[in-house]
Amino acid sequence: MTAHTESNQTGATTTSKVGDRELVLTRVIDAPPTKVYEAWTKPEVLKKWFAPKPWETPRAELDVRPGGSSVVVMRGPDGVEFPNPGVYLEVVPNKRLVVTDAYTEAWVPSAKPFLTIILTFDDLGGKTKYTARVLHWTAADCEAHEKMGFHEGWSQCTEQLAELVTQK
Repeated sequence: MTAHTESNQTGATTTSKVGDRELVLTRVIDAPPTKVYEAWTKPEVLKKWFAPKPWETPRAELDVRPGGSSVVVMRGPDGVEFPNPGVYLEVVPNKRLVVTDAYTEAWVPSAKPFLTIILTFDDLGGKTKYTARVLHWTAADCEAHEKMGFHEGWSQCTEQLAELVTQK
């Protein structure tokens, strides 16, 4: 297992690789699980933090229910857009979300499944232990995700998420 830690004023984000197909990010966020969960489930909130700057998220369509589809579009500084379609497998409000790109919508299989994301929001008495487990279909997919910048990108997005949900 390899681990990377990004420290800042409000907490430390730790990313690690578990086995050859799983990447994990953890962070304690100084906000209750309801706010962190909302940042993942309300399109207008998700668009504010989801992409690592200078990237942006111009569009987010979220049907947050088991079997509901989502499309989150990330736009790079060059204007090229990258749609990320998926389907929710499990939704436990304020506690857990599981989403995969193995399906695009209405259980239509995707051309090339890449990952399943398991998000947990553990209540620490007004704070949230936020964990993102990213499971890849193959070891090569996991390695590719690391090379794309998982550790840095997901850490930066988590910092943006934390800044947003801790605003008064």
